[in-house]
Amino acid sequence: MSEFLIDTSILTRLADSAQTLHEATARCVDKLLVDGRELCIVPQCLYEFWVVSTRPTSVNGLGRTPIQAIADVRVFKAAFTLLDDPPSLYSTWESLVLSKPVLGRKAHDARLVAAMMVHGLGKVLTLNPQDFQGYLGIHALTPGEVAAT
Repeated sequence: MSEFLIDTSILTRLADSAQTLHEATARCVDKLLVDGRELCIVPQCLYEFWVVSTRPTSVNGLGRTPIQAIADVRVFKAAFTLLDDPPSLYSTWESLVLSKPVLGRKAHDARLVAAMMVHGLGKVLTLNPQDFQGYLGIHALTPGEVAAT
């Protein structure tokens, strides 16, 4: 079955029912799971989630304690396939950032693309599809786009 990388933007919506798009995101993930899709995360997704989760709400975070954040991380690890970072990840990332070139914070997105490439994933479920534009073989889909199919 088709495998998807689950972007951090999706994880943050799943974790907090007060977040905009929580319900639509949860329905989308449920649909993909019912359809037999393998939904994957990589360590970077969990690091990024931790940052957003434990950041104060006054600076666009979820304001969670470390105990709450790790509980969410454990739920994600149980629900999704956690793919390790292989040794080839760095060289793949380096090739990507030098070939475009990639500047600033976009290097984080390039690292997710590199992880997708080394694991053979072609789709990413995200609320920020623009972050994944321009990468050959990478298709960024939003929950709305998945729901429409």
